[in-house]
Amino acid sequence: MEIEKTNMWVDVLDESHVNMAEFYYFENAFTDDEIKKIQEESLKVPPEVGKTGQNDTTNDGIRKSEIRWLHGNVAYTDGDSVYTGDDFVWLYKRLWAMIEEANRNVWNFNLSHGRDAIQHTIYKEGGGHYDWHMDVGHGMQRQRKVSLTVQLTDPEEYEGGELQLWRGQNSLNAPRGKGTVVLFPSYMMHRVTEVTKGTRESLVLWVGGDHYR
Repeated sequence: MEIEKTNMWVDVLDESHVNMAEFYYFENAFTDDEIKKIQEESLKVPPEVGKTGQNDTTNDGIRKSEIRWLHGNVAYTDGDSVYTGDDFVWLYKRLWAMIEEANRNVWNFNLSHGRDAIQHTIYKEGGGHYDWHMDVGHGMQRQRKVSLTVQLTDPEEYEGGELQLWRGQNSLNAPRGKGTVVLFPSYMMHRVTEVTKGTRESLVLWVGGDHYR
């Protein structure tokens, strides 16, 4: 896949960080205007309730969130209106470049099975959370190698909602600055703690590869 590397992309690379070779992040990877564009385009996509497990079940005790699936080059329909996901192509390109950079510098996974759709996730005050879980599972989820999240909300606008990653005997809070992109292996246990005030929005994307041996 050909990546369009802009001056902004070079600046982002200069601000990349590695933490214990387990997760990788980019600060200020998206501007406020770009985040606003993502949110506005996402509103065109019908919302769904966030589900858990292979059977796509709803369990507010494990997960409580609203999601929208953002596809590139896919037609959506909502009542009488039809629109395409072309406006998300630039987003896929930006995220894919970061995935390749992180994977090359840290894990060297064989990312041979493409990617899932981008998930726009909204956790709201009043119980919004996602308990401890891994992003690998059965079926196609077995092939997931890298998980990625983009912080869309200024941390001053909500309380709680920490993305926590499990390392050995302890958990740590991932960077939460608006526009920050965090990448980690899909087998890594993680959670989003309950949002106690405001609303936290993020993007999530998974990239697959060969089965683990």
